[in-house]
Parts: sequence; structure tokens; C-alpha cells
Amino acid sequence: MNISEYIEQDLESRIRSGSDLPDRLTLSSIAGMYDVSLTPVRAALDGLIERKLLVKQENGRLQLGATARARSPRAKSAPRPMPPVDHDAAIGREIILLSLRQHGLQDGVDPFVREEAMAEQHGIGRSLVRSTFQRLAGGGLLEHVPRCGWRVPRFDQDEMDAYLDIRETLEVKALDLGRASLDPEDVERMIEGNGAPAVQRGAIDNTLHAYFVKQSGNRYIEAFFASNGRYYNALFDYAALGARVVAEMAAQHVEILEHARARRWAKARAALGHHIQSQRPVMEAMIASVRQGD
Repeated sequence: MNISEYIEQDLESRIRSGSDLPDRLTLSSIAGMYDVSLTPVRAALDGLIERKLLVKQENGRLQLGATARARSPRAKSAPRPMPPVDHDAAIGREIILLSLRQHGLQDGVDPFVREEAMAEQHGIGRSLVRSTFQRLAGGGLLEHVPRCGWRVPRFDQDEMDAYLDIRETLEVKALDLGRASLDPEDVERMIEGNGAPAVQRGAIDNTLHAYFVKQSGNRYIEAFFASNGRYYNALFDYAALGARVVAEMAAQHVEILEHARARRWAKARAALGHHIQSQRPVMEAMIASVRQGD
């Protein structure tokens, strides 16, 4: 079972029992409830809409469908599905920690991770670990060295500075290229996903970055973030942002999006660049915290 299937089944259980649903059935509120991006939520909602458990109104809002109202009296006691185990995320976090500690580069410890050891640690097969390693390598979290194995990449201050500078240049360029194709409904949704309710849950909508890149239509920009972005996004996720930082990020997201909505492109570009560079001190503090714990 993947995450979309789990969300669809769990929402169906909640809908049929008439309990534990968010006050407003929106993409952002549901994504916040499951702490995921909007992509798996969209897939789950498509399935529920197709089965008429949910209905999408003309204004884009969701409401319970006729099928949902015909609840079974036994629905409340029906067990909910167990969340799927995300081995990519679990193993990826271990790789991130090793990378932050510069594992094997300061203390002489082997910088390679072994399929057998990881499989035993997580109680899964070696073939599943290998496929996970391959996906992590595709996102820059691991490096495959022929005849040697899987090497953990080094991460330091210079690497972070270089990435943020290039990221700013390419994301601002993506905004320039894609601004004519920004969908007002998408912009409104992302603004809503960074509002006060999302901030209070600590689950703000961070999809504007990927959205700008996609709307640019530039395959070279897309390729850069596909091959490098996952590693740095995982690093940032590992930082376990505090409430103050989350609120600041949400406010910056809203500022960027409101400028884009009003077609104030120069201000949108400046706000986007400032937002990206403002992540530097967060990453610095996270690196220091991890290394102090060694």
C-alpha cells in the first residue's frame, strides 16, 4: 500500500463513520492532517470523488457525497488501515544524519553504507534496500561507487552556500519563465495553505518552489532540482523547524504568492530570493546541533 492508497482508505473510514475529519475539506487541510505534500492527497481525493464519497463543487470546494451519507451502522467500529512504512524516508533520514556528521571523513569510520546491514536493521529484504538506495542515489542522497558500494556524500558549509546561491538563481529564473502560466486557483490554494490554521499545525504548504520550477517549462532547471533538490530538501526537513521559523517561512511564502497574484514581478522575485537565502541560518544551526551531539 502506498501513501495515496492509505490516505484514500483512511479518509473513507473517517467519512463513513462521520468523525475525525478536518473542519474544511481542502487539499491543504488534508495534507496537513497526514503531514504529506499535496500530490498523494490529490490522488486519494480523485478516488473518493470517483466513488462518490466526495463531490467537487463548481467553486472547487469538496463536500460529502450521497454514498458517504448512506453510512453503515457498523462503520464506526471498522478499523482504520495501518499507515504504510516509508522505507525511503526512514533510511533517507539515517543517510542524512551520517552526511551531516561527515561520517567517515573526520573519525576514520567507513563512509560507505552496506545493503546487508541496512536490511537487517530495518527487517526488510536486501533487494528492497537496494531499490531504496537506488532511488536515494537518484536524488543525491547517496553515491554509487562501482565495486565499492554506496557512499554517503559529504555535507559542509561551503556545499550549502553553493547550493543556495544556485537555487536562488534558478528558482527566480523559473518564476520569470513561468509567470504567464501561473494558475490563479493554484496561487490561492498555496496562500491558503500558508495561513494561520496551517501554521498552528506546523504543516505549511511548501509546494510553491516545485510549482514555479514545473511552470517554467525548462527541462534543464527541472533536471537540476530533480538531481539535487531532494538531498537538500531532506536536509532542511531534518532540521525540525521550530514554531517561530515555521511562521516566518509561511509569511514569506504568502508574500511571494501575493506579489505573484498581483503581478508585481520585481517584488515577487526579490521576496523569493530573500526567502531562499533566509534558510541559511536555519541550516547552519541544524548542522551545529547535530555535530555537537557527536
